[in-house]
Amino acid sequence: MFSNSIKIANRVIGSNTEPYVIAELSGNHKGSLEQALAMIDSAASTGVDAIKIQTYSADTITLKHNAPEFQIEGGLWAGRTLYDLYQEAYTPWEWHQALFERARERNITLFSSPFDLTAIELLESLGCPAYKIASFEINDIGLIAAAAKTNKPIIMSTGLATLDEIYEAVNTVAESGGTQLALLHCISGYPTPIEDCNLRTVADLCTRFDFPIGLSDHTIDSTASTTAIALGASVIEKHFTLDKNDGSVDAAFSLEPDAFKQLKLETTRVHKTLGTAGYEVKPSEKGGRNFRRSLYVSRAIRKGECFTKENVRSVRPALGLHTRYLEQVIGQQASQDIAFGEPMSEGFLTKPLITTPKKTSVK
Repeated sequence: MFSNSIKIANRVIGSNTEPYVIAELSGNHKGSLEQALAMIDSAASTGVDAIKIQTYSADTITLKHNAPEFQIEGGLWAGRTLYDLYQEAYTPWEWHQALFERARERNITLFSSPFDLTAIELLESLGCPAYKIASFEINDIGLIAAAAKTNKPIIMSTGLATLDEIYEAVNTVAESGGTQLALLHCISGYPTPIEDCNLRTVADLCTRFDFPIGLSDHTIDSTASTTAIALGASVIEKHFTLDKNDGSVDAAFSLEPDAFKQLKLETTRVHKTLGTAGYEVKPSEKGGRNFRRSLYVSRAIRKGECFTKENVRSVRPALGLHTRYLEQVIGQQASQDIAFGEPMSEGFLTKPLITTPKKTSVK
């Protein structure tokens, strides 16, 4: 049984909390521990909730092979082998302790995507507070089960997966004892064209699953991320870079520090706009009802004179009779002299108004 919220390092994540924004470092450290540490410092200063790394090596994620199926066709990395790409992009395991220590110094949550069982062993030894299952690993049932058995919160991306595969992965987490799960809608295109985002899937996932839903965003800006919040997303993951022009492996669909700071602000503001469904008058509307329409005397009227559409009008403010009574007022005689600008009152009429119950629905 999954909880309808999850908790990572004392931060509750769910539909009623501010969006949980994750800065994904990926391989944008360019093979430099100093740059990786600088990225943690910079990301922490943007106000994001967490930083994520990836724990694999080229040898744990693929084979060193030149067959066609190991070659990348099209996109940012066209012409490269999987092994060559991952050899450039991986975060060396010997860096991990330093990265976790730097995150603790900066009071920012750091967790990782493990790509095999040995990665989980390493991350467990470092006290990793949560695990992310990447889109390409959503069909690695053994990996998902091993991550769930740690009893840590699991965040899982759904890119490339069919709905049946998503259900299989979710069931694997449950069957392995996991109780905290979040699913991220994801399009695994690098970068993702905005027209491929299909963000209505976020809303659909919210109806299918009673736990946090989010977005792993590979577009070039923050439009999709902020829109996803309006559709029910509780978690946003976006790639982070110090400089989009530094040649780092994922720079093309990553945000620089200032843009990440804006992303955090915008997603928080969008979430605040959602509030709750309701029709009560809000504090900022206080007094506003008094300036709505009602019936007022628009010309001076003498006793016995008939009310007409020329001497009674629907105007602002709202101290007179409700506008629904205009047709009953017209044609009646005034019971007294009435000055211009007086709010209409039933006491001005010679016949009582016929009141009917207000309609509460339309069919």
